[in-house]
Amino acid sequence: MSSEPNATENPAPKRSPVEAIKESSLQLRGTLADELAHDVDHFNDQSKQLIKFHGTYQQDNRDARKESQRKPGSKAFIFMVRCKIPGGKVTAAQYLEIDRLAEAYANSTLRITSRQGFQLHGVLKDNLKRTIKEINDSLLTTLGACGDVSRNVMAPPAPLATPVHQELQRQADLLAAHFTPRSRAYHEIWLNGKSIPTGTPELVDEPIYGKVYLPRKFKAAFALPDDNSTDIYAQCLGYLADVKDGAIVGYNLHAGGGMGMTHGNVNTFPCIAQAICYITPDQVIAAGEAVIKLFRDHGNRGDRKRARLKYVLHDWGIDKFRATLQTYLPFPLVPPKDIPVTGFPLRLGWHEQGDGKYFYGISVENGRIKDDGDLRLRTALRKLVEKLQPTICLTPMQDILLCDLPKAAKPLINRLLTVYGIAKPERISLVQQHSMACPAIPTCGLALSEAERALPGVIDQLEDELRQLGLQNEKISSRMTGCPNGCVRPYQSDIGIVGRSGDKYTVFVGGNLVGSRLNFILKDLVPLDQIVPILLRVLEPYKKDRQPDEGFGDYCQRVGAEKICALV
Repeated sequence: MSSEPNATENPAPKRSPVEAIKESSLQLRGTLADELAHDVDHFNDQSKQLIKFHGTYQQDNRDARKESQRKPGSKAFIFMVRCKIPGGKVTAAQYLEIDRLAEAYANSTLRITSRQGFQLHGVLKDNLKRTIKEINDSLLTTLGACGDVSRNVMAPPAPLATPVHQELQRQADLLAAHFTPRSRAYHEIWLNGKSIPTGTPELVDEPIYGKVYLPRKFKAAFALPDDNSTDIYAQCLGYLADVKDGAIVGYNLHAGGGMGMTHGNVNTFPCIAQAICYITPDQVIAAGEAVIKLFRDHGNRGDRKRARLKYVLHDWGIDKFRATLQTYLPFPLVPPKDIPVTGFPLRLGWHEQGDGKYFYGISVENGRIKDDGDLRLRTALRKLVEKLQPTICLTPMQDILLCDLPKAAKPLINRLLTVYGIAKPERISLVQQHSMACPAIPTCGLALSEAERALPGVIDQLEDELRQLGLQNEKISSRMTGCPNGCVRPYQSDIGIVGRSGDKYTVFVGGNLVGSRLNFILKDLVPLDQIVPILLRVLEPYKKDRQPDEGFGDYCQRVGAEKICALV
């Protein structure tokens, strides 16, 4: 009798349906080319998974469902197109092209993402191919901006003329290029304008991703001890620079961060990244590739709600994770150093770059660049970019920096911002400057509640209460999402507000400005109009009992979740 186990004793692990879609897609081609040629306003269920790898999401405009002429229950299909921009750096010409495309094919707005990219919203399927092609014509790309691959690589956005900042941008560019899928599907479908020949297309080797790519999305970022604006603790892969005498001598490699969770599912939760090892600058790419391959081989491919690297690290423990990672590394694993994170600069306003030039940071509420009544931010930015031809840096806080400016540009910036109703940073409250929201309703299919359209009202109320308490000069971070997926990283901020259902939210407190720890639930199922009154019950004792220089989240952690929650 054979001693080998039979199939019923060791069944193959169950895979999610998305895994089968990827495996049979001929390296992300599927039927996308055929469907683009059809006069239908959306893709089928298999293709809508594949288009994510190409940088676009199929969405349903929920506001449009309410239009009287629409058939009840029908969907208004639109597409979000996302650019992958390492370190958030674009030229003036590229910015102006994205602005043009927003008017030509999208909803006349641009959105800066919390990962230093641009998004166009409201693109129709008929315009999808030309939108992506024209983005590429400007030497930007959407390839890998979404999907089960390494997405945009973040880096501190300050355009300071120092070897450190220049090296971080260089490494972000190299890492992003190295992690780009090798498949030719993107160029065949979107860029060359030719129909795909019938039969099986030529397949190429995918040495990093393999046949079925990653179990789910993968996020990477660089950070500095005094500039963690990229939120390194929220990343699957993070490089914290070790700086000595004005040069980077190495990095602490972090892994296993991630914000997404599912309400009511105790097996899902946010995680803070852990320091895994110390690497030298020439080991950056090899170390990153090793982490990705570990995730590729050991990530959960059966349950997409647990298909993130953070769960591998959590379930294994750090010792097993390190031991397994060593089998992927071409060099010995060295323990991490003690490199504390201390800063989270926004870089708003006027700053010297250190090379005789200047940059100017403009606060963009929730990242939405638009013209709305007397506030005409999109027009103002277009005029400034046309006149000054600056380099553009997009920040992880969804703001925009106009860089490489002459000193003489300051009066023009001040004048145009005033003409178009744009508040200068000194006139914007600190709580607004440190706030972020995801788009949520009406376009995101995951959204349970409003976020981008709801947070401004919450911030207005919070500003009033902080002013009355004399706390208007405190840096308190507030982040709001329409669902628990956590796109703007709400679980590590001083205040996190996460959509629960309709107008109800889960309110979190106890994180901190630099994002080095998770917050905790203050109260669940809070109606939108009660969020600030609930927070006020904690802000009042914070005002009276805080220690010198103690942040709001630090106060909540010191007092403890039990006592803080008892206040509400």
